Parts: sequence; structure tokens; C-alpha cells
Amino acid sequence: MNRFLLSRRSLALIIFFIPFLGISQTEARRFTLEEALELAKYQSLDALNAKQQFRSSFWEYRSFKGDYLPQLKLSATIPDLQRVIQSIPVGGIQTYVPQQYTQYSADLGLSQRIGLTGGTLSVSSGLKRLDNVINDSTTISYLSTPINIGYSQPIFQYNPFKWERKLQPLKYSLAKRKYLEDSEQVNITTTNYFFGLLQAQIEKKIALTNQSNYDTLYRIAKGRYQLGKIAENDLLLLELNFLKAQAAVENANLGLDNALFRFKSYLRIKDTISFILVPPSNIVFTTVNPVLAVSEANKNSSASEDFQRQLLEAARDVNFAKMDGRFDAKLTAVFGYNQTAPSLEKAYHSALDQEQVTLGLDIPILDWGVARGKIKMAESKQEIVKNSVEQEIIDFERNVYLKVIQLNMQKNQLRIAAKSDTVARKTYEVTKGRYLIGKINSILDLNNAQIENDNAEKSYYEALQTYWRSCFELRKMTLYDFLRNEQLQFNFEDVKP
Repeated sequence: MNRFLLSRRSLALIIFFIPFLGISQTEARRFTLEEALELAKYQSLDALNAKQQFRSSFWEYRSFKGDYLPQLKLSATIPDLQRVIQSIPVGGIQTYVPQQYTQYSADLGLSQRIGLTGGTLSVSSGLKRLDNVINDSTTISYLSTPINIGYSQPIFQYNPFKWERKLQPLKYSLAKRKYLEDSEQVNITTTNYFFGLLQAQIEKKIALTNQSNYDTLYRIAKGRYQLGKIAENDLLLLELNFLKAQAAVENANLGLDNALFRFKSYLRIKDTISFILVPPSNIVFTTVNPVLAVSEANKNSSASEDFQRQLLEAARDVNFAKMDGRFDAKLTAVFGYNQTAPSLEKAYHSALDQEQVTLGLDIPILDWGVARGKIKMAESKQEIVKNSVEQEIIDFERNVYLKVIQLNMQKNQLRIAAKSDTVARKTYEVTKGRYLIGKINSILDLNNAQIENDNAEKSYYEALQTYWRSCFELRKMTLYDFLRNEQLQFNFEDVKP
């Protein structure tokens, strides 16, 4: 593990920014990448949405688990009043008779799903009362069901509960990993906005520096031109460069305002304070083993679990096609006690037992190959999913491998960019100095040195941005922190409803 220290460059950049930004140190807030990442974690819209998406998955999983717990339900009708004329047989003759009655009922039921078999076990107790009004007199009767035990079991049918017991825990685990990846995506986006604003500040600094330099050079050149030491063409070229530098300052101001707005908008910062961004000063480089990264990605990422989900859902669909519309049977068995009486007390005395057993069959005789066609379609889709998943695994592992190679290259790339920046700056200072004392008269050499200096400084911070973005992208793909050599852990306290 190597450390690359950039503290002197960062301090020089901060000091250089202050006069060019036109604000004092007390009016602007110095803002580090770590502070931006921490603020985005709790305040950005992406982070808030990621939390809500996980909470939705959490409650979906809780509802799934609740479906497999005993369900207690009370049903009541108080009252059901009927005053109608109905056709009923009287003395063997069908005739219309006015009727008036009131019904009351209450049922308390406890049911339990059996996920392994797809059956349902139930226990219930109920009481009904019927008030018949005949010739201004009321007859009351009760029907009690002290206890009723029933069991319903589908036979040779598709069992959705069995597949849900496999899929829902997988989906919940997938939601946890997806939340961690969304958090890393917040880091990636924040890094892009941070360095976008930093680049805008650098471009403004460069534009102001160039304006000041070309102002000085143009004034000196006018004096030399009057003395006949330089050609009019060189004077005009310097004047053109000075005008371009003035236009570049205006464009840099606009770019800085836009970058600052995007940065503050993403972090949901509502105050009007200005920022002086502090580039990361201490970078810890570590060489990542590509084989380890691929292994951790397969073990930790949401993609690996999503591959399992796709295969499991394809197998479920095949099972559904094979079981649906084939030989179906359903067994229902009920055992309990009931009694009817004119009073509530007698309704619970000497209850009579009741039994009910039903076996229903549904056997297709001729379906013209419809069921077989559905099975073949489901099996074909399953093969498509398998082939697609196999290719996605290959592509996913390749992308992780390439991301590791890219990250391992950043140490050398950043050193080269820093060295190029230093060399370009010295070259420009030497060329500028020689031009000021008249050692060289070619304005083209000075222009080229200035362009190389500007591009080298921008390239350095682009390399710095690429390094941090690559770090977070690899963390997102593997859910593993290679600096600490530990797996990223899901903390329920961060997202609990």
C-alpha cells in the first residue's frame, strides 16, 4: 500500500482561489469531498429515494411473513333486516307470501396457511339469531357453532405458497444489496458533481490568470512595437489573445455558476453560501487482486442474487404450466358441532356433531394440446433465461475485472498527470520569462506553452476524478471495501421505517 500526498498542491489551490473568486475566506466555506459524500448520504434526493425503495421492499417482506402467521378474523352482521314478498310452497301450492325477519350473525375464525403443501387449516366459532315476524308476533331461534375445524388441501395443483417461500426471502436480500449499491451510486454522482464544480473553479482561475498575463504581455508588446522590436502581426495576435482571455473569463463565470447550482441542487443545500472545494489531499493506493474482486462480486452483489431470482422465477413458471389445467383435485374436510334452539342458553346444550368431506376432481379429457403448448413455451422461456443469465454472468465478471485493471492503473496515471502539470507550468513560466526579457520573440511558442499548461492542470484533476469514481464504482460492483479488506455491511438502523 502506497500513499500519494497532495496536501501542498491542495493548500496552494485554496490560497490561489480566494482572490480570484472575489470572496474572502470568511464568506466562503471550504468543502471537502468527504463532507460532500456525508451530506449526500443523508440529504440528496437519490439517497432519500433509495431508503424509501428499501422500506417498500421491507414492508412487502413483512406482509409476506404475516401471510404465514395465524390470521384471526371476526365477521358480523348486525342486523340483516328483510321485509319482502317471496314465492314459497303452502299446502303443496306455490304462492306469494309476505315475510319479515331479521338476522344477526357473528363468526370468529382462525386460519393458518401451510406453505409446504398449499393447504389451509381453519378453526371457527359462530352464533346466529333469526327473528321471524308472523302476524305481529316474533319467533326467535338461535343457531350455534361452538367449534368448527376444517382443512382444505389442493392435490396435484400448482402451489404458489411454496414458490413464494423461496422467492420472497431472496427478494428481500436483493433489496438490501440494492440499497448498498444505490448508496455507492450516490457517492459516484456526488464525486462527479464535486469535481465538476472543482474543474469549473480551476477553469475560472486559469481564465483570470490568462487574462492578467495577456494584459501584461499586450501592454509590453505595444511598447516593443513602437520601438520596432516586434512585428505588427505579433502585436495583433497578442491583442486577439487578450480579447479571447476576457471572453474566457465570462464563460468561466457562467460555467462556475452552473456547476455550483448543480452541486448545491444535488446536495439540497438551500443557503446562498459559496464554496471553495478542497481536493482530496491524502490518497491511499492499494493493488486490488482481480480474482478476489470477481469472487467478492459474485458473492456480494445484487446482480448475483438477481441471476438466482431470474432462474427461480423461470422454474416457477414451468412448474405452473405443468400443474395448471392438468389433473386437479381438492380435498376439503370439516368437523365440528352445532345446535339450534329457541333460546341462547339451550343453543349450547347437547350440541350435535357435523362432518363434511369433499373430494373434487377436475380431469381434462381433450384440450387439443393447449396444456402441452403452454409447457413447451414455459420451457423455452426458461432456456432463454438460462442462456441470458450465463451471458450476463460472463459480462458482469469481465466488467469487474476491467474495472480492477483501470483502478490499479490510476496510481501511475495520477503520478504522470501530476508530473506533467509541474513540467508544463515550469515550461510556461520559463517561456513567459524569456519572452518578457526579449530572449524569444515568437508569440506562437508562448501560446503553445500556455495551452499545454492549462491542459496539463485540467488533466491532473480529471485523473483525480477518475481515481475516486473508479474506487466507488468498484465498491458498487463488489460491495467490498478493498482499502479495509472488509465487506460492506447493511445497517438496518440507517433505513428502518
